[in-house]
Amino acid sequence: MALAAAVVGGGTAAAVQQMLNKTNGTGTGVNGSTISQSSNGTVAGVAENVSPSVVRIDTSTSSGQGTGSGIVITADGEIVTNNHVIDGAAKIQVTMSDGKKYSAKIVGTDPDKDLALIKLEGASGLKPASLGNSDNIKVGDEVVAIGSPDRLTGTVTSGIVSALNREVNVPKSEKQQSPQDGFPFSYGGKQFNGNTGTDTTSYKAIQTDASLNPGNSGGALVNMNGEIVGMPSAIYSPSSGSGSAGSVGLGFAIPVNTIKADLPSLRKGGPGGAGNNADSGTGNTANGFGTSF
Repeated sequence: MALAAAVVGGGTAAAVQQMLNKTNGTGTGVNGSTISQSSNGTVAGVAENVSPSVVRIDTSTSSGQGTGSGIVITADGEIVTNNHVIDGAAKIQVTMSDGKKYSAKIVGTDPDKDLALIKLEGASGLKPASLGNSDNIKVGDEVVAIGSPDRLTGTVTSGIVSALNREVNVPKSEKQQSPQDGFPFSYGGKQFNGNTGTDTTSYKAIQTDASLNPGNSGGALVNMNGEIVGMPSAIYSPSSGSGSAGSVGLGFAIPVNTIKADLPSLRKGGPGGAGNNADSGTGNTANGFGTSF
């Protein structure tokens, strides 16, 4: 059955199809800090220790402003996020959990995997997240989601892993309609926010009931050991011509093993090419995902 879904960074929309084919992730790890033994297994402990490694990403595009999230993976400011979060950005500003702001440039993009790597300018001494192993998660495992829905930096929600290997179809790039136009969802993947045509990609996702909303894209889905197991990227939303998208307990995240396997390519520019159009001032503009919700 095809489901209407909203990509959760800036309110772009996507279609979600459920399939039970299984896949295994691979890739090398990235150094980071897991939570302390005394905080192990609690939502509060996970939030306290992982939140400094999750950032808010604000972008300016030719069609408006957008907001998403990102995960710090190196002390000098490498941040992995969704491609749709920074697609078409002429300017990128990153806000840390302590409120400090940085400008960022795009290092590489992979639209086929909906992944991107950006780098902060002048950053050092940051706390990298610990990237776990998504092959080890099981249905029913507790997870914590950390992101910036509607520019609310560092929002924490919790839930469980509801299912594994759900096939999610999302547009590689689309134009965002204005908020008053609502979300022109339709079933069967025939219409989203704008005309996506056949320019879509798919990935096998982790399904979770942790509350996700527009702006969570690119953030962290964390296990109770404080390890990143996925990146929230899409949510199911009922078909509606006027209502806005929001959490209904059906969220989807890219497995962290997919991210780890793609990092070497992203650091070289990625199959989508290096994003030299984003800087701290005005620069070239391109179609982005527009106004955030």
